[in-house]
Amino acid sequence: MNVMTPDPRQLTETEFRFAEQPNLPEELRMLREQVRRFVEKEVIPHGEAWERDGKIPREIFRRMGALGFLGMRHEAEYGGTDMGPLASMVFAEELGRSSFGGFTSSTLVHTDMSAVHITLRGTLEQKQKYLPAIIRGEAICSIAVTEPDAGSDVAGLKTRATRDGDGWVINGSKMFITNAVYGDILIVAARTDPQAKGSRGISLFIVERATPGISVTKLDKHGWLCSDTAEIAFQDVRVPADSLLGEENKGFYGIMETFQNERICIGGICAGESAKAIELTTNYVKTRQAFGGPLWNQQGVRLKLAQLAAKAAAARQLAYHAAELAAAGQDCLREVSMVKALSPEVLHEVVHGCLQLHGGSGFMRGTPIERMVRDARVLTIGGGATEVMLEEVAKRM
Repeated sequence: MNVMTPDPRQLTETEFRFAEQPNLPEELRMLREQVRRFVEKEVIPHGEAWERDGKIPREIFRRMGALGFLGMRHEAEYGGTDMGPLASMVFAEELGRSSFGGFTSSTLVHTDMSAVHITLRGTLEQKQKYLPAIIRGEAICSIAVTEPDAGSDVAGLKTRATRDGDGWVINGSKMFITNAVYGDILIVAARTDPQAKGSRGISLFIVERATPGISVTKLDKHGWLCSDTAEIAFQDVRVPADSLLGEENKGFYGIMETFQNERICIGGICAGESAKAIELTTNYVKTRQAFGGPLWNQQGVRLKLAQLAAKAAAARQLAYHAAELAAAGQDCLREVSMVKALSPEVLHEVVHGCLQLHGGSGFMRGTPIERMVRDARVLTIGGGATEVMLEEVAKRM
């Protein structure tokens, strides 16, 4: 069979895009293009400097706020656009295409994993006090659930909040908390009924980062270098009674509800990062000369990339399906758990396969694919480890 090979000079700098979702509303198609332009102009040129500095400039959050990117899960009366889970999916996918996992994680923790608790469970006074600044990017938000001995097993958390007069006193510690070093607002999970077992007796609190008694230790990570991740210690941290977020002792259910959205976002991140890795690698092998021509001329190379693209497309479709179910208000715990179990594992296969095709250059610091391999590693762990997610799927089979 005669295989026609296009001229590689006509194939360089190819942008790899998955086909657009057929039923995606026009406003979300416009959102995709707007976020993509922002990423290309404001993130990609500066991301390496942020990685070296270990932090993201606060001005970037304010710019995203001015463009409306930080309010898509919040009500219009506080400055949001209330666009729902599909908007989160699109947003996460385009941030993932930046190739900077730290920037992506910090942004989505702010928009979809922490501040949404205030929108979903906050009082009118809490919303009025916190949401406008969060949506404008003037106050950066974080979620503090994970502890040294309680990760995917949220029911095992030990941080306690004890009633004291007209307020609460929080004692305990949190681990692996994104936006804890440079952020302003913490959504903290603490046990408020010491007699309750497991998931019972857990409540959520809005805690301002500057509250006395909070100490933060920045952690040195394998990847996501530009995002700040920390261990937090709470020592007799006193907060007012109105810092309680939602119903007392019912915080576990709020955590689980928001985890659903977090896992959809992770599906979006994986789709965007997979597409970017395939794009970078396709362009590389079409210009890298070996064995008398571009690597692209080697059938094994082309077929490897095609297989990775097919797997990434399948995982992406599952993530969009889960987002559509969530947007329709349907029970999608099984599908969301499938997304969280599958998408990061596919991403691992994609980025490792792409690094292999980069050869020695893919092993060098400073190349996007090397960074993407490091950044991808945590996605099988954070937001619910793959093994835990598969158990959730198995329970519903």
